[in-house]
Amino acid sequence: MNKPRYIIAPSILSADFARLGEEIDNVLLAGADWIHVDVMDNHFVPNLTMGPFIVKCLRDYGITAPLDVHLMIEPIESLIEPFAKAGATYITFHTEATRNPRDIIQRIREFGCKPGIAYNPPAPIDNLEDLIDDIDMVLIMSVHAGFGGQSFMPETLNKVRQAAEIIKLSGKSIRLEIDGGINANTIGLALEAGADTFVMGSAIFGAENYAETIEKVRKILNFS
Repeated sequence: MNKPRYIIAPSILSADFARLGEEIDNVLLAGADWIHVDVMDNHFVPNLTMGPFIVKCLRDYGITAPLDVHLMIEPIESLIEPFAKAGATYITFHTEATRNPRDIIQRIREFGCKPGIAYNPPAPIDNLEDLIDDIDMVLIMSVHAGFGGQSFMPETLNKVRQAAEIIKLSGKSIRLEIDGGINANTIGLALEAGADTFVMGSAIFGAENYAETIEKVRKILNFS
């Protein structure tokens, strides 16, 4: 089956947690495809967010959309099983947080999730060609991991282009996701560089009308 052309994945890091279930219902009704879950540990990155319990709560609440879990943590190993059992669809991690990325990828898949690898702005993608046959997604950070609401870093587009070329040469149906400062002004740049999956936080959850915002960026994607 061919993958959907473009995916919009609102990040709940920017949502109102006092009414999180309602917030997610609203963005999905407004046209979002996935829900992005940013997991930070105050160690690998300088912030602390959410754990497997939040993912389980979303599934128990009735959210059936794919849950795109981005692990910004170190160590990784002990939390793969809890996130998988809680209901994650994708589990993406930073390879510099482990000595054995292939083992992590295998473990993610063993627990029934789709593995992805993520790259911070300073991180080279030298290992992507070696790992490309084992993963389902590449995530390029267009801001420094650890905080929401940062401004888009255009210099990261070169890394998106490099990753897009590696994916193309692999011949596999691998998603190329970009996260950080994505909005109506930057999503076209990310698309042109080769991204097909777009994490959006404050650009959606900070908008007065979720549907209008998603429709606006969807038009940019569909007519670029």
